[in-house]
Amino acid sequence: MTAYVLGGLRTAIVTAGTKFKKIRPEIFGAEVLRALREKFSTVDEIICGNAVGTGGNLARLMTLTAGFDEATAALTVDRQCASGAAAISIGYAKISCGLADVIIAGGAESSSLQPLRVYNPNDERFNLTAVEVQGGYRTAQFSPDEFDALAMLKGAERVADAEKISRDEMDAWALRSHQRAAAAVENLREYIVDVAGVREDTGIKKNISRRLLERAPLPLGVGTKISAGNACRINDGAAFVVLASEKFVRENSLTPVAKILDMATCGVNPLESPRGAQVVADKLLTRNGLTYEELSAIEFNEAFAIIDVLFERSHPACVDKFNPLGGALAYGHPYGASGAILMIHLLESLKSHGLGLLSIAGAGGTGEAILIQA
Repeated sequence: MTAYVLGGLRTAIVTAGTKFKKIRPEIFGAEVLRALREKFSTVDEIICGNAVGTGGNLARLMTLTAGFDEATAALTVDRQCASGAAAISIGYAKISCGLADVIIAGGAESSSLQPLRVYNPNDERFNLTAVEVQGGYRTAQFSPDEFDALAMLKGAERVADAEKISRDEMDAWALRSHQRAAAAVENLREYIVDVAGVREDTGIKKNISRRLLERAPLPLGVGTKISAGNACRINDGAAFVVLASEKFVRENSLTPVAKILDMATCGVNPLESPRGAQVVADKLLTRNGLTYEELSAIEFNEAFAIIDVLFERSHPACVDKFNPLGGALAYGHPYGASGAILMIHLLESLKSHGLGLLSIAGAGGTGEAILIQA
């Protein structure tokens, strides 16, 4: 059975510790769900990606907060950075199998309210951490071969070294991301739901320059290349899309904005997790007998600019349609929500024409990609 996308909405993407710093993710996520409920009151299930929340079934709490009937099912998904895309993929699979007619899928993340967790004293890692209290930690372990709060940054640095990617190459993409995002502000306004009076993405720097990027701090120290300018910031935000079956679309005389054609997942070396975006995108296109040149728009999550550089090196002719609205280097990366943000931006870029692909790498060496037709 065919699964369609009927539309999507998101909050503004804001820097952690600022405008949403005291708003729980189920609250600002519920604002998006509430806005979608005004158009689609009958929903079989709500699936929400979340990576650094307080635990429990956040999707259920958010669903009830948004005012959906208590009979509405809810599921929380954790594939770290790829959680929102995974939520959409699960919704697509359920509708394709005839198990549901309408699913709202996406994600929400509050890095501002990311809790300090504590290992059980019987866990050997209890004695290896001391963030604020013995056994305390904020970053989960992603690989059996590495236990480090800076694992994601170090993984990106490894890829940059292995591929001989320079800081200059990465900074060039960071600049491009901000410039494209600044040019897209008005086009994206219709997708942003007001939360606490905020409807503007706060990370986009209209006046950024190469000189400013060259002065960005190096979190891993002197001599490294991953900087605060060519790596994404830490953010809060939520985004959801509405998926529907062909039966629901027909019976309600609806006009979808896109059709989901296929999705793919992958695993890569957990010590080099940024590679996941390219690997899973290649896998998905190969399975469908397509090339990047045949796509009208491509959205990769820019957790690190090395992802952009690797794509440009492999497909230089496709740079203009790669992240055409800018990416996470400008907007930011609210982990669990980013996959759905990519979908919304992809829908805007396609505007009822052509094939589009979104792809996102996840902490621990995973990847999730989705192929759509406008």
